[in-house]
Amino acid sequence: MSSSKVQQTAPGTSMTDPVRYPASASSPVRTKRAFVLILLTLLVPGSAQIVAGDRRLGRAALRVTLVVWAAVAAAVLLLLFNRTLLINLITSPFASLVIVVLLAALAVAWALLFLNTLRLIRPILLAPRARPAVGIALVLAMVLGSGSLGYAAYLLNVGRNAIGSIFSSGPSIDPVEGRYNFLMMGGDAGEDRTGRRPDSLSVLSVDAESGQTAIISVPRNLQNAQFSEDSPMRAIYPDGYDCGDECLINAINTEVTNEYADLYPGVADPGAQATLEAVSGTLGITVQAYVLVDMDGFSRLIDAMGGIRIKAGGWVPMSGYFDDFSQTHGMPLGWIPAGEQTLDGNQALWYGRSREYVDDYSRIQRQQCVQQAMLKQLDPATLLAKFEDIADAGTKVVDSNISSSQLGSFVDLAMKAKGQEVRRLTIGPPDFDASFSTVPNFDEIHERVDQLLASASSPQAGVQDDTMVETGTAPGRVQAAAARASGVFPLAGAVRAQQSPAPSDFTPVTTTPDGELITEEMLTQLKLEGNEQAIAELVATNGQCAPL
Repeated sequence: MSSSKVQQTAPGTSMTDPVRYPASASSPVRTKRAFVLILLTLLVPGSAQIVAGDRRLGRAALRVTLVVWAAVAAAVLLLLFNRTLLINLITSPFASLVIVVLLAALAVAWALLFLNTLRLIRPILLAPRARPAVGIALVLAMVLGSGSLGYAAYLLNVGRNAIGSIFSSGPSIDPVEGRYNFLMMGGDAGEDRTGRRPDSLSVLSVDAESGQTAIISVPRNLQNAQFSEDSPMRAIYPDGYDCGDECLINAINTEVTNEYADLYPGVADPGAQATLEAVSGTLGITVQAYVLVDMDGFSRLIDAMGGIRIKAGGWVPMSGYFDDFSQTHGMPLGWIPAGEQTLDGNQALWYGRSREYVDDYSRIQRQQCVQQAMLKQLDPATLLAKFEDIADAGTKVVDSNISSSQLGSFVDLAMKAKGQEVRRLTIGPPDFDASFSTVPNFDEIHERVDQLLASASSPQAGVQDDTMVETGTAPGRVQAAAARASGVFPLAGAVRAQQSPAPSDFTPVTTTPDGELITEEMLTQLKLEGNEQAIAELVATNGQCAPL
């Protein structure tokens, strides 16, 4: 008899369950139930449907949730133990497309679950005062959950398109003697130009294991550049690019594009490839890939990063028009002061290209500094916060033969390089005499490059040590000691007797010799008076620069 009564009351008892049957619950319980269902949908999608709605839908959603959690756990494990593979998956054109589609589908499905949860809440049963709060909570949860997935899909698609625009689909490259060597070229790429003349040339050499980096700058006015042994241009210029004073290394791009493109069948940019081969032969190393950056794209990239921070050794003019008759510049468009500065894109562009009042080698030092500042400051936080702008600016890179299939390896190397000392060498002052680029000694160049890369590949390369060779700062006694220790006697010009400050160990020149503060008004007045020599003396140290 008692058993029969239990069976009769069981159905009635289930109808009083406030989670599944809110009609019989009190108003406070209904409000609490609404917030709980929203939280369940946010944290464990599908669980709200299991406890209060369509269990079949809930079980299907929960299975998907568990699969997603497993995928996230696998990604975390790859991040910890095989970061390169994870980045390759994200940057692979096919894999990234699949991930974008899956993220978009999950975002839509999660949004539908939230709408189903709203139906389960039954807002009409809520107290009037509780309805707005519940509605706001649902919208916030939907934005946090479904919206985040949708935005992640959007950003990944932006990155995917940028990668497709910038990088090639060619074969991957292997390190040579344990290093990857990339030629970085900067130049203007107007539609009316045939064959770009790179305004800056530098090789970024990265240790394939440690990420230890060295930067080798080649002056654009280097003469008699040597082509590598496998270069088609070696048949045209077997003794080097020696057709006279006009045969500067930065003219190779234009000449090959206009006259010898047929020597490079199937090559997207013969001029850039030939310039790469000239830099390889000149430095005595194998440069495997190049990146040619348009100046406008460079400026936009700096702006997208939020600017770069540097310590400038002297004032730098943002030069005005150039008068061919008088061979002088007009009034500068502005000045970049000495001291600690945050440069926007336009200022950074001028900082890297201005050579008024100083020589090309001061400009090269500033270009190296800008490159280091970008490498140092393009951290994950900046990349995530400004990803869309950075990716869009990145598409302004004119040309590159780096394969997109290797981006994972190179991004991993870039992350390893963070915080490590960057070694520098300039094929000109302060590492060689000013006349060296006109009559270069290539054996001497090869010797210095070998020393640089050896110091940047040693087990302690990333550790600053007074006994290490600090290439680019010309500390004569240190270099001589290192050379003697290695059994190599330094060549003439490779080691100087004078002591120069380390790249970051200098005091910006902000006053005149009399102690008067240098101002833009002072420099402008000197310009109006035609006192170019006085300006040159005040800005003579503007090649000194250090990233902050």
